[in-house]
Amino acid sequence: MKRLKKIGIVLVAILGILLVATLIFIYSLKPDYAGEKEMAKLTDTVAVHFDTYGIPHIYAQNEADAFRALGYVHAQDRLWQMELLRRVARGGLSEVFGEKLIGTDKFFLSLGIDEASKKTVDHIDTNSEMVQLSQAYLDGINQFIETGPTPIEFYLTGIDKEPFTLLDMYNSVGYMAFSFAMAHKTDPLLTNIKDKLGPAYLTDLDIDGNPNTTLIKNYNPKNESIPNSVTALVTQALQGLSLPLFEGSNSWVIAPQKTKNGHVLFANDPHIGFAQPSVWYEAHLSTPTYEKYGYHLAGVPFPLLGHNRELAYGLTMFENDDVDFYYEETNPADTTQYKTAQGWATYQIIRKTIKVKKAKDVQFMYKMTSNGPVLNGIADQITGERPISMSWIYAKFDNKVMDALYGIAHAHDLKGFKRVLPDIHAPGLNVMYGDAKGNVAWFATAKLYKMPDSVSTKFILDGTTDKDKPLRYLDFLENPQAVNPPWNYVYSANNQPDSIAGMFYPGYYLPENRAKRITELLKPKNDWDKEAVMKMITDATSSVNPTIVQNFLKLISIKTLDPDKIKILDQFREWKGDYPLGSIEATVYNRWVYFFLKNTFEDELGPAMFKQFLATHFHKRLIAPMSGKPKSVWWDDISTKDTIETQTTIVNVSFEQAMTSLRKDLGKDMTKWTWEKVHTLEHPHPIGQIKALRSFFNVGPFSVDGTREVINNMSFPYDSTGYYKVNSGPSTRRVIDFSDIENSMSILPTGQSGNPFSPHYEDQAELYNKGEFRKMLLNKEEIIETSKSVLTFHPATNK
Repeated sequence: MKRLKKIGIVLVAILGILLVATLIFIYSLKPDYAGEKEMAKLTDTVAVHFDTYGIPHIYAQNEADAFRALGYVHAQDRLWQMELLRRVARGGLSEVFGEKLIGTDKFFLSLGIDEASKKTVDHIDTNSEMVQLSQAYLDGINQFIETGPTPIEFYLTGIDKEPFTLLDMYNSVGYMAFSFAMAHKTDPLLTNIKDKLGPAYLTDLDIDGNPNTTLIKNYNPKNESIPNSVTALVTQALQGLSLPLFEGSNSWVIAPQKTKNGHVLFANDPHIGFAQPSVWYEAHLSTPTYEKYGYHLAGVPFPLLGHNRELAYGLTMFENDDVDFYYEETNPADTTQYKTAQGWATYQIIRKTIKVKKAKDVQFMYKMTSNGPVLNGIADQITGERPISMSWIYAKFDNKVMDALYGIAHAHDLKGFKRVLPDIHAPGLNVMYGDAKGNVAWFATAKLYKMPDSVSTKFILDGTTDKDKPLRYLDFLENPQAVNPPWNYVYSANNQPDSIAGMFYPGYYLPENRAKRITELLKPKNDWDKEAVMKMITDATSSVNPTIVQNFLKLISIKTLDPDKIKILDQFREWKGDYPLGSIEATVYNRWVYFFLKNTFEDELGPAMFKQFLATHFHKRLIAPMSGKPKSVWWDDISTKDTIETQTTIVNVSFEQAMTSLRKDLGKDMTKWTWEKVHTLEHPHPIGQIKALRSFFNVGPFSVDGTREVINNMSFPYDSTGYYKVNSGPSTRRVIDFSDIENSMSILPTGQSGNPFSPHYEDQAELYNKGEFRKMLLNKEEIIETSKSVLTFHPATNK
């Protein structure tokens, strides 16, 4: 007995020691938000004050020191995110996650981002201020890698930390340029629809946009004169990424004439795929010559969103078409050649090696033409013999995006800000601007081009001649833009801009829903203040969905409906299109619309193409017009040979299927069919895909209000489950008031830190889900007084 007792004591002691060791290990992995550190290459002391939410306020005597400190604190909170982001373009994800991401690596290698980045870095001016500050930032990252604790994800995946370079920085920006991949999902699909069903089936799809919807108006008075398998490849490649994809956004800037206090009000909420950590890292830098409160992409020193006391800027996705696909023709007498307008040219062969975790390296080869990479052979899905190449603007021009980001971060006024915007050739961005002098502006930034009138870039084009090639590239002054328009506001909601250069510019624009709501709210009101804008940016009411429902109701036959069905139809007659957590109408509406789309399109497209169709923007644009279109070739179900279905048939059958499925999934008691039961948000971490680690790394799930294509755009894909797992939405909500700049407001979806042991890993999630905000501090005295901790960097002493 005594012996057993001693053994028990020993075991308890061992367990205690292990527990203490584990706690010490965990504590060692936390970011350092306080203390004293030495930093190499620093010229003077830098003080970093962390506020209540872990946001660093960096005070330095010069910019290089400030950016060097930024690199360090950014890395201690987000090194894992930086690591993954730099690996995407160079095909390095399989080395971390194994064979399942080989297809993703092949796809991103074929885009040519890494090759374009190498070309840029090889010719970069290392003496430029942009490069010097970028290198200072990278020095800070690398000092953390050398001296700081290793994030837990590196232990779990078994990869080593390696220094960051300028090439990594450009590759991270290149991933942003790829953004939402909508051309890759759309053009081959539309080509397949045309080839399989004929041009009559394209008529009702509004593929070239609809000029009768809400358009973003131009106003620039100074310049008035001026294949199916490809779609599957992109979808599969992106499914493996728990990384944020840039998808959409809202922004509006209200001129002093429409505000209560006579100063500009600025709002921006970029819509990006939800992930943990979230995409933005907030930081406030202050030196005698530079101050900016900014939102930083992992591994990129200059903020993509920012403000100071002089001006504010933000981004939304332009959604312009900057990718074209071409059919190539291989020489039957010499398969190393392809046909061009000038004769036969030789394919360029690109060879790559992909390192794979716990497996042999994969040797990867693809062909290049003058148009771009040939997608055949990149993945097993590309089985057609006819080569298809991809022409992407990002890879065709000198990359000056980093120069542009440096320039807008250092601009002092509208003139200086606008001067650098032409350097953004891709991705297409709506750049929003407002300043303390009362200026408001919107600029669509991208390298735009004019195609022959007979050419539609929504289909795969002929690469063997020049007849499907751009006629010219537009000057930036011809791009869509509005500067201080007489209606006293500018906005963007990823909708179609008004015509330029004699055309509606082709793109993958989202429906007018958000734009219509934004303009409905902005137009009549002339006493806007910060509180009203904060309420507006969380608005969850659709101006379009009630019209869709009313169109449906006109076609419903109520003769055979039971009381519950009649009751919900009566509720729909009063529905305002809002999406609170307790809404029953929201739940029924989305189930009804899904079956409406399925019954309209799946019989012609087939299950695989219908699934791809639901991944495009244009299916969202079709819901409203199709609901009000009595005649369409799509209404008839081609699988029923003895019956010709009509719009009325489709609407009634879809309603019955929606009600039947809801009773099966949520029970017969209709009062329990609330939106909170089916509309949820979970922020996925890449390692959270492992079931045992999901609750530790992922944040959520939460029931959330909002829906697709309202201002509070909590978006989700439609599928057969009838449950709406939100996968993208506001990546931040910012409201900047130039009448009270020090009390401007913001929020992040989860938290500032990507380190799961940090207290700031998810400390903003509850506020975000409730539509609440926190201050973006600018006042130094307030920052110092309220600061939770101070981390001080000193120049390294020679030892």
